[in-house]
Amino acid sequence: MSRFHDLIDKFGDLPIPLSRSPRGGRASAVLMALTDENDSRIVLTRRALTLRFHPGQVSFPGGSLDPGETVVEAALREAHEEVGIEPAKVRILGELPDMSLAASESLITPILGIIGANEKPRVVDEGEVDSVFLPKLTTLADPEIRYTAMIPGSPYAGPAFHLEEAFVWGFTAHLLDGLLKVGGWERSWDQSKIIEVPGDYRRERSG
Repeated sequence: MSRFHDLIDKFGDLPIPLSRSPRGGRASAVLMALTDENDSRIVLTRRALTLRFHPGQVSFPGGSLDPGETVVEAALREAHEEVGIEPAKVRILGELPDMSLAASESLITPILGIIGANEKPRVVDEGEVDSVFLPKLTTLADPEIRYTAMIPGSPYAGPAFHLEEAFVWGFTAHLLDGLLKVGGWERSWDQSKIIEVPGDYRRERSG
């Protein structure tokens, strides 16, 4: 587990091109849960297609803070409610800087944690989660699945991962891109490879 100990400090020095919200927003937290094994995996979910914000997009388990909760408590509670990760079985490494999502007016704090290699996250709350998958970090680092994502008619451009299970872009892809960099998993990839975000992965709101 020692290989994970300095990830938080390294993340703090990495410029991630996501807007920081000067005006605040709805406080939320997500859990970036890595498995404690040589070829580490990370827990990702595809959001339910019926959700109001970001339906069908790939995310980390998480959600809004309840009154009186810390960001760590919220991330652990949401991960337990959504994918069955027991809070007591998560070793928290620390918090990353708050980041904002304009579409949902959320101020999100990513929490980095470690779970056992034998943990089996699963869909618990079907109203929140469509599916759960745990790609290996070495798979995410494969140059063949890495692209620069774009949206027609939008200035957006950012990292993307075209996995068999799902298409990952936006907030989640930026954090994964940063994790690969600071953890030493990143491999050189062709950032000139452009891919359009599939329509069923880019809806900001349902309806």
